[in-house]
Amino acid sequence: MNGNDYNHSISLARYILQMRPVFNSAAVFSDETGQYVTPMEPSPGETVHFRIRTARSNVDAVFLISGPMRIAMKLEERAGSFDYYAVDVKVGVARFRYYYELISGKAHYYYNKLGITRDLGDRYAFAVCPGFCTPDWAKGAVMYQILTDRFFNGDPSNDVLDNEYVYIGEGVTRVTDWGKRPEKMGVREFYGGDLEGVLQKLDYLADLGIEVIYFNPLFVSPSNHKYDTQDYDYIDPHFGKFELDEGELLGGGCRENAKASRYICRVTRLENLEAANRTFIRLVEACHSRGIRVILDGVFNHCGSFNKWMDRERIYEHQEGYEKGAYVSAASPYRSFFHFTNEHEWPYNPYYDGWWGHDTLPKLNYEDSDKLERYILDIAAKWVSPPFNADGWRLDVAADLGSSPEYNHQFWKKFRRRVKAANPDAIILAEHYGDAYAWLQGDQWDTVMNYDAFMEPLGWFLTGMEKHSDEYRESQLGNAADFEAAMRYNMASFMAPSLLTAMNELSNHDHSRFLTRTNRKVGRMDHFDYDAASEGVLPEVMRMAVAVQMTWPGAPTLYYGDEAGVCGFTDPDNRRTYPWGHEDQDLLAFHREAIAVHKKHTALRTGSYVFLHGDRDVICYGRFDRREQILVLVNNAETEEKYLNFPVFPAGIEEGSTLVCLLRTDGKEASGSGTYAVSNGKIMVHIPPRTALVLGTAGDDSRGEKQ
Repeated sequence: MNGNDYNHSISLARYILQMRPVFNSAAVFSDETGQYVTPMEPSPGETVHFRIRTARSNVDAVFLISGPMRIAMKLEERAGSFDYYAVDVKVGVARFRYYYELISGKAHYYYNKLGITRDLGDRYAFAVCPGFCTPDWAKGAVMYQILTDRFFNGDPSNDVLDNEYVYIGEGVTRVTDWGKRPEKMGVREFYGGDLEGVLQKLDYLADLGIEVIYFNPLFVSPSNHKYDTQDYDYIDPHFGKFELDEGELLGGGCRENAKASRYICRVTRLENLEAANRTFIRLVEACHSRGIRVILDGVFNHCGSFNKWMDRERIYEHQEGYEKGAYVSAASPYRSFFHFTNEHEWPYNPYYDGWWGHDTLPKLNYEDSDKLERYILDIAAKWVSPPFNADGWRLDVAADLGSSPEYNHQFWKKFRRRVKAANPDAIILAEHYGDAYAWLQGDQWDTVMNYDAFMEPLGWFLTGMEKHSDEYRESQLGNAADFEAAMRYNMASFMAPSLLTAMNELSNHDHSRFLTRTNRKVGRMDHFDYDAASEGVLPEVMRMAVAVQMTWPGAPTLYYGDEAGVCGFTDPDNRRTYPWGHEDQDLLAFHREAIAVHKKHTALRTGSYVFLHGDRDVICYGRFDRREQILVLVNNAETEEKYLNFPVFPAGIEEGSTLVCLLRTDGKEASGSGTYAVSNGKIMVHIPPRTALVLGTAGDDSRGEKQ
């Protein structure tokens, strides 16, 4: 080849490269939702249709890779600016992990939950688990958490009475001022909220748009929070009804609960216990008639020192129909339920393991008691079966159950089998801090309370505050990069059925109220007076948070009173009563509208998610399926207006589309108006400070050229 020929070849090669489209990584998309995996929740042995989207005419080949398998995918459809590649794979019984390889020219790209990446570890692989499914009713469902004692007192006749019994060294008290702030040691204060109160407010909840009620524990317990279960078989009669109410209150400084005859009658007599269970049955029936599901709180890691199996308070010792508790007698049939560290102290042996050392919370000793395991599994099935018909369990400190990780996982596998056999449509939702990946493999929990992939990243971005109000970090306030990275990493722990049912809360009974966090005051209730929790709060920031909550993948969950403007530092100040007649009407109206938007759009319930744009104080993301596309834009800047101009085609929004405003949060507005055109694949939006916009466009999935 002479010099002229060589130069001509080089020029031709350069021309060909210039003519070839640059690989468009932003257009590549797939996930585990129903528009890319069909069926999303396959049965063992079923054929699954996998799809991935690329820019039109932008790749030469696409492969699905699972272990040693490398399966060529075919161009199935051309729709607008995109190509869709697909392949059918028959899955077995084991979890099917996979990622994609895309070839463009000589370049090979790999795509998993992190996007285009070289990190191909199993943690970030897509996955389907044959036989694993979460209830359809829970996917994107609007939930409402109720701490019953603080919601509404519908029947004062069942109220706890002053000195009815002693709890942690002092007599319990009945609070008659509904608006009183909880005391620092408020665990023995009772405001009188009950199931009748919830029944009377069901129309309010239905009007708000609630689809699921999650109750903090309802079973017999001496505390107002009821995380120290006394009897797993019965609802607390203080939440139900007394058929028999006799006996004496403690008086004269007496601190012996064995003499608390009024309390003993109320919580041990079968007439009262069965009446309370009937009240619960009536409540569930009333909820179901309104299309509202009910989730119970299961505290199975530990019980309470009042528990009939332990009976440290000697409440059951002389009652007809009850066996001796393990504290009372070495011959107790429940002795193996607990681990005693001194075998020579009976009767009345106080040397047993407590959760985190608390003797009021005896740790349940599963490994040494098959009988205990069977009992709890029976309880798990009982409450999701007729006549009670609860719709699932929230599991308290679920990762702590047992004494080893091996047993913990073994137990939850058994728990899942029992619950799903009793009620296949029940949900199993666990409290967990940190990485729940090991429990979310399809054989244990359905999903979790979503701290890592919702509450914490959003709280840091919008308020700069730690969830207990224990710390303020200026570096996290408005930090879009950290927000996006945290969400991307933590969402990778979920398969789609788990992510779409994850409980997305802004506040709950364990952390400070979100509205209080907006004032950026670091500390707890003993640092401040009552009014400090509501001083300097920013409802506009709360509205932004709600806009994200109602558009983020998962089940948006309101903590009772958040919608009405309730404030409070962390436990127990976060457990103030619902302010009936004193609600923040603007905030309440906004919640109604935001919930209505969420419920109207299927893309917000079960659609895909993609992060589109982040900058200082700004996050923008999309939720979409083949029929509709929704954009969410948040400007968390205190005073700076933002002029945004960013690509929206990764959310499936085609050139020339027009988006309308579905929700706008700035100022006291509960809604907005206006249209936004897409040009050159981008949208231009002016967004005021401390404002969230939710924009949407309805699409038509009939488009496309089948190949």
